[in-house]
Amino acid sequence: MKVISNSEAETIKIAKDFAKKCKAGDVILLTGDLGAGKTVFARGFVSALSGDVVTSPTFTIVNTYGGKIPIYHFDLYRINSPSELYEIGVEEYLYGDGICLVEWPERANEVFPKSSKSVRIIKKSNEKREILIK
Repeated sequence: MKVISNSEAETIKIAKDFAKKCKAGDVILLTGDLGAGKTVFARGFVSALSGDVVTSPTFTIVNTYGGKIPIYHFDLYRINSPSELYEIGVEEYLYGDGICLVEWPERANEVFPKSSKSVRIIKKSNEKREILIK
């Protein structure tokens, strides 16, 4: 599915709509260039399912958000190797009772299940984004 967003608010709405279709056990890989809007998308996704406020987990690798289904928001921008994820017990997150949102998954592609969903955000201008959901 391809969707065009013309603002941050639209990206949040798109993410909220997508979140309502997700379930426990889903792994969502968020890709796009720096500043494309991955964290904005995550903010909308998390707010739809938990109401929590999202901050980028860049310095902690993963943040956990509550709700009926826990959401594990990973930011792999600063990892050096997939082994760092195994050190924090990534399998428990990926195969647990929650939903995993992963920014910069290309830094550890081999870790994620083949059944993962993909959200690619392409920055077209300051406000406009093309969002590809598979």
